[in-house]
Amino acid sequence: MDGVDGVLADLGDPKQPARVLASASRTFDPVLRQELLALNTRGDNELHRAALAANALARLYAQVVTDLLQARQIAPAQVTAIGAHGQTVRHRPQEFDSTGYTLQLNQPALLAELCGIDVVADFRSRDVAAGGQGAPLVPPFHRAAFGHATQSRAVLNIGGISNITLLPGAASAADAPLIGFDCGPGNALMDAWCQMHTGAAFDDRGRWAAQGVVQPGLLAALQNEPFFAKPPPKSTGRDLFNLPWLRQRLAGFKGLSPQDVQATLTELTAWACAQALRWAAHSPELLVVCGGGALNDVLMQRLQAALASARVCSSADLGVAPTEVEALAFAWLAQQTVLRKTASLASVTGAQGARILGAVYPA
Repeated sequence: MDGVDGVLADLGDPKQPARVLASASRTFDPVLRQELLALNTRGDNELHRAALAANALARLYAQVVTDLLQARQIAPAQVTAIGAHGQTVRHRPQEFDSTGYTLQLNQPALLAELCGIDVVADFRSRDVAAGGQGAPLVPPFHRAAFGHATQSRAVLNIGGISNITLLPGAASAADAPLIGFDCGPGNALMDAWCQMHTGAAFDDRGRWAAQGVVQPGLLAALQNEPFFAKPPPKSTGRDLFNLPWLRQRLAGFKGLSPQDVQATLTELTAWACAQALRWAAHSPELLVVCGGGALNDVLMQRLQAALASARVCSSADLGVAPTEVEALAFAWLAQQTVLRKTASLASVTGAQGARILGAVYPA
């Protein structure tokens, strides 16, 4: 919920890892960010507001695309496609009518019109239609980008929500089903609490959390959320982990400083990720962290403390900046769509089978 990250990626050789040729980012202006946050919960005139927010997103995406093309002096005609995921505002798979839905605000037709490049969008809904969670979708990319022939690894993406991919290194595990699932909150609760008390959109490097002390009683109350005990396949979002959820659990705790709560929320994110590995009985030699959470020094320290047997590192140590991994993943997913290759995995999402994801909006 902080902005848009984009990469210009070279995916030409399937035998070689994806290469980032350029990266760019644009922050959300405060009005758009607040509207996107508001649209995560029910409100007045939602259809109208969501449509206008989607238009604003497409224009911001187009600016990022222009930045990328200018950085390498690339013409639009030289780009095969743009993978544009959109902004998730509701994620309720398998609920209500057994199918449920996932909703990403986006305007891919406008983006194709503005950029003159084919756009691939709506990656999640086909998996949901096939009975899956529609998330996480990045584990196949994590395997392609960070898998190792002999070293046991896990890839942890910490965006608003955290998700993990298990990558056994043994050759005997090469044909084993890939496992990946959402762990719980990533930055969502920490960001919301930080903004409410400091006005800052996020806790830079975790410095604010470092001023507080983890509160065991509050941590236990937060850990009591049933989602954590639910077995995979599973996914979640801000529909669950939001400020009302936090306030409800804070009701029985008086006199805590905002910094103590922030420290406890940071610990919760680290615990949820470690708990996911324990559930899967996966003890990686290396935990590769990407997403904005990799830039939170305190969170990285808490992850290392929770996983004493693993070395915790940023994806930057393996050649991809943590803020570039998600954008690169959706470039890769867009390529699978263009090639009409399946990109979802039933072992990850629980769908009836692998599916070709995404819809193409021609330039």
